[in-house]
Formats: sequence, C-alpha cells, structure tokens
Amino acid sequence: MGAQNAFMTLAETARRTFIVTLVVASVLVAVLTIWALREVVALLFVAFILAAAMRPGIEALNRHRVPRGAGLALHYVAILLLVLLLLWLVVPPAIHQVDAAVNEQAIGKVASESTGLKHDVLAGIQRRLNNLPQAGELVHRGIGVTRRAVEGLVAALFVFATAAYWIFERDSAVDLVASLVPSEKRKTLRDTWQLIDLRLGAYVRGQLLLITIVATVLSTAFFLIGLPYWLLVGVFAGIVELIPVVGPLAAGATAVGVGLTQSVGLAVAAGIVVFVMRMAQDYVIVPRVLGSAVGISPLVVLVSALSVQLLFGGFAVVLGVPLAAVIVTLVDVIVRERDPAEEEAPTVLFTAGNE
Repeated sequence: MGAQNAFMTLAETARRTFIVTLVVASVLVAVLTIWALREVVALLFVAFILAAAMRPGIEALNRHRVPRGAGLALHYVAILLLVLLLLWLVVPPAIHQVDAAVNEQAIGKVASESTGLKHDVLAGIQRRLNNLPQAGELVHRGIGVTRRAVEGLVAALFVFATAAYWIFERDSAVDLVASLVPSEKRKTLRDTWQLIDLRLGAYVRGQLLLITIVATVLSTAFFLIGLPYWLLVGVFAGIVELIPVVGPLAAGATAVGVGLTQSVGLAVAAGIVVFVMRMAQDYVIVPRVLGSAVGISPLVVLVSALSVQLLFGGFAVVLGVPLAAVIVTLVDVIVRERDPAEEEAPTVLFTAGNE
C-alpha cells in the first residue's frame, strides 16, 4: 500500500512538473515569437494609431454622403500632398541656408588642416539634406531603388493597408473579441476599446497640430531675431515635439547653441523665444489643442518611451505616449474598475460623437 501511494505521489509530481514545464515553455515561445516579430507589432500599432486618427474625418465625410472608401482615399492623398509640400517648401530653403553657412565657414577658414566642429556639423547636415528627395524628383523621376528604400516602402504600404483594413473591419474585430468574454463584460470591453481609439486618434491629430504651430511660430520668431538657420532650427523644434519630455529640451538647447555662434545676446534672445513658446504650449496651446489626450504622468511617459526604445529601437520612441495611453486606460478599467463609458472622451478637431 505504501509503495502504491508513493507511486501515485510520484506520478502526480511528474504530471504537475510536466504541466508547469509546458506552461513555461509556451510562455517562452510566445515571448520569443513576439520578440522576433517586434517590428511587425510596432508597425501594426502605428497602423491602428493612424486609423484612429483618420476615422472621425472619414465618418464626417460619410455623413455628407461621401463613401468611406473615397473618404479614406482623400485622407491618403492629403498625407501625400503634405509630404510633397514639406519637401517643396522646407527642404530647398534649408539646403540653401546650410550651403551658405558651409561656404561662409570655408571662406573664413584660416590656413589650417581642420575645418572646425561647426563646419563639420554643417557639412553633415548638408549631406543629409542633399540626400532627401525633392518634390519634383518624387513626381517626375521617382526615388532610386535601394534596399532601405524598398524596406521603407514595404513598411509604409503595410501600415497604410492595415490602417485601411482596420477602419472598415474594426467593429467586426471587436465583436469577435467580445464573443470570447462573458456577456456581462462585453459592454465594458467595447467601451474600453472605443475610449482607447478616441484617445489615440485625438493624440495624433493634436500632435500634428502642435508640430505645425511650434514649427511655424518658432521659425518666424527666429527669423525676426536674426537667428542663423532659422528655418532648420524652427522645423527641428516642431518635429522633436514627437519625442516625449526630451524633445523640447533638445530644441531649446539647439536654438541657444546656434545663437552662441553669433553672440551671447542672440543666444539669450533665442532662449527667451523658446521659453515663451514653452509657456504658451503648457498653459494655452496644449490644453486647448490636446486637452485630456495627454493627461498622463510624465514619469509614465518616460518609462513607456524608454521601454519602447529598448524593444523596438530609437525611432519608435515616438510610440511611447500612445502606448502609455493604452496602458493607463487598461489599468483604469481593469485594476481601478472605472467605467470607460463615464470617462471624458478627448476631442481634437472632431467631437467624440464623430468617432
């Protein structure tokens, strides 16, 4: 009898060990699979964010009897035109500014083998700007086919195709997921999904508006105070708004550094301009443009941005805030048991009802 009990105990131990091993192995396989496909996961997340940003506009057009397919096409055409406009209006003047600065440095160089740090930095910027495609090249000649260009094109097509699919099939996907949970939880799931969609869409639209406002205002202000490379510095300041917390600091340091190449007074003036713009953002522009779409703790944003950077690379740091918004929403609903239907829906350009 004792031998039989010992055998049963051993068999039970073996069974439990096998189950635990199987669970651990399954988790490891899942983690490794996600890690191997992390770039695809990042692209999917970008597509979902893009779809969330475009959906209210497409629905607004649909209420004016524009088919959703045509509305989507109009949004994609608008994105393409914005890129071409940027390459047409910004890149050529920026190249001209840097070319003039490099030539000035070369003319003023004393007989020396070293061109100086300033010249080297400007020459590096010059090379990168000259490598950017011009609007005319995109329209008339196209871009030279390289491996990186093909990879970028494939990634862009994947994002746009997935975003289009998600715009039309989101509700079906939500219904499918809802069918897998208990009936009493389905409304909460749908409301949570809707709230995440609202926050992501509002954040993206607000961020694009913020970039445009910051780049335009700062470029104009830098031009008026006589800051060298005013267009480059202003556009850079707008673009780095995408980088949480660190971006605005980098913009301010760049403006002051460029001003110091001329005089301390100009550096001080540039710093004052950036500071005033920062105050306007914090107390006027951001509350009115982004509203509750950015109502996330800076610490959460920093941790999320760092995690995304470590997982997906430096460029993916711009996904830190959207990912934080998703996590915070899920924590509010699952852990804090808040009703997503009662949460204030952020609105940027469109009311929540348009979503």
